[in-house]
Amino acid sequence: MSTLFTLGLIGFIGFLCQWFSQKVKLPAILFLLLSGILLGPTLGLLDPNELFGDMLFPFISLSVAVILFEGALTLKRSELKTIGKPVQRMVSVGVLINGMVMAIATHYIIGLSWSLSALFGALMVVTGPTVIMPMLKTIRPIPKIADVLRWEGIVIDPIGALIAVLVYEWIAVQREVAEFSEIFTVFGGTIFVGLLIGLVAGYLFGLLLRHHLVPEKLHNFAALAVVCFVFAASDTLMHESGLLAVTVMGMLLANMKDVHIDSILEFKEDLTVVFVSALFIVLAARLEFAGFEAIGWSAISLLIVMQFIARPLKVALSFRGSDFSLKEKALISWIGPRGIVAAAVSAVFALRLEELGVDGAEKLVPLAFIIIIGTVVLQSLTGRSIARALGVAMPKTYGLVIVGANSFALAFAEALDKAGVETLICDTSWEQLSRARNLGLKTYYGNPSSDHAGMHLNLSPYGYMVGLANHYEYNVTQSNSFRDEFGARNVFLLPPNQSSDRFHKHIASKHNSGRFLFDETSSYTQLKKRIRDGWKVKATELSKEYDFKKWREGNAAAQILMTLKSNGDVEFHTTDHSTRIAFGDKFFYLAEPKEESHKERT
Repeated sequence: MSTLFTLGLIGFIGFLCQWFSQKVKLPAILFLLLSGILLGPTLGLLDPNELFGDMLFPFISLSVAVILFEGALTLKRSELKTIGKPVQRMVSVGVLINGMVMAIATHYIIGLSWSLSALFGALMVVTGPTVIMPMLKTIRPIPKIADVLRWEGIVIDPIGALIAVLVYEWIAVQREVAEFSEIFTVFGGTIFVGLLIGLVAGYLFGLLLRHHLVPEKLHNFAALAVVCFVFAASDTLMHESGLLAVTVMGMLLANMKDVHIDSILEFKEDLTVVFVSALFIVLAARLEFAGFEAIGWSAISLLIVMQFIARPLKVALSFRGSDFSLKEKALISWIGPRGIVAAAVSAVFALRLEELGVDGAEKLVPLAFIIIIGTVVLQSLTGRSIARALGVAMPKTYGLVIVGANSFALAFAEALDKAGVETLICDTSWEQLSRARNLGLKTYYGNPSSDHAGMHLNLSPYGYMVGLANHYEYNVTQSNSFRDEFGARNVFLLPPNQSSDRFHKHIASKHNSGRFLFDETSSYTQLKKRIRDGWKVKATELSKEYDFKKWREGNAAAQILMTLKSNGDVEFHTTDHSTRIAFGDKFFYLAEPKEESHKERT
């Protein structure tokens, strides 16, 4: 294949892997690695060394620098204080425990030197949100567990990477400096240069952003340019200090006051997807089956140590004295896949250490890939079943993500909450959400389809999106975003503010968004008026003595909203579907003021 076609093929296959991972709700890294192995050692269609030549190492290094910088941007001190002691222990003491256990196992099982074993142990402490998030959607554990796993993945990425960088630099310095006294001097100098350049560059760039000296449309380009330049400058000034510099720079920017990095973080997340997609196909294509054969079954033994010793020991010590039950800790112990940072950083380190002539460095990447693929496949296939067996999985009934915190949305959410249906109200208005929080409802302040929400919002308890915001176009936008997440049939929105005879001019839009709720006249304006006039959202349950006919006789003007079926399914009343109500079903409706005197059975 020509060079041009090969580059185009890498990009296209990377996209297909990302798209397919969204469909099957599995981490994309699994399909990227398998695609690279298929293109490289299996079919022989891709040879990265021949394709990139001398540019291979700079390409991998810069890609890893961007990935580490993006991860460091998510590490905020304010969030560390809110994640709870168990998670704080997991990303501090737990990191050391996990790293030590894996280092000892790597030395005795694989036979690597103590220095390389320590490096591999450091690499294996990182999980990462890009592997945890898709897995949580498949496993659907209770929110208490999902929050722990999600925060661990977010926080541990930059911490684990920083530890691995320091261990790697120690090894590299030892190989380049003969005298023991010089080792400490060079190592200290490497750390000093990396810290200094990272802090200075981060602070200066933060000042530029704080004082709006960089046009907003250039923020993203400026961030990418600065990261690449800082990495290259630091590494040129003091060898091996570049990764430390960009990691420190990202951490500083994330914690500077009055520096808004949301747009940069969003851009970096998108850019990371591109780099990750290309990087892991290229990395996997460089593998040779001989490398796997040289490791043999010992790699499986290492995977067993990771799954059954290192992870459970880390969780057991981190959760001592917490209010987590044994079953909850058991599932947390089982779910801990390795991720993107482990694979990317191990590849950079292996390339450099091979150049330095370190024996066994060529085993780092095959080992890392086996652990990554093994943990992702094993935990994805078994996680849901184990969660159910332990009784810590979400029940069949999916909750509702409600977009909009207006008066009708709050009344609807409050009725659902009283009936035991999980709800999450999302709005960009702090004042509106304050009313929801005063009612004891769960809320999210921000855009629920933003990248921030993708990283910080646990959607595992939910299966439906209901667009109740006052702007029809905003509901359409949110519906489009949630179609892939929940499926087209589980995304709903209010019809536009149009009279019935004009409604059909807008009906085609449902094919690009969601299903219209209630009836053609149930726009936001109409529902808001009814709530203002004293209408209430109520719930009742039918029985043999109190059937639907009897209910309707006393509630002629009531508007049916939704039915909670006896088997746990949720069924909405929409313009194209009238919910069927049977004995044992609980249904929600909007009742006019005069109906409040009727006796309800809830």
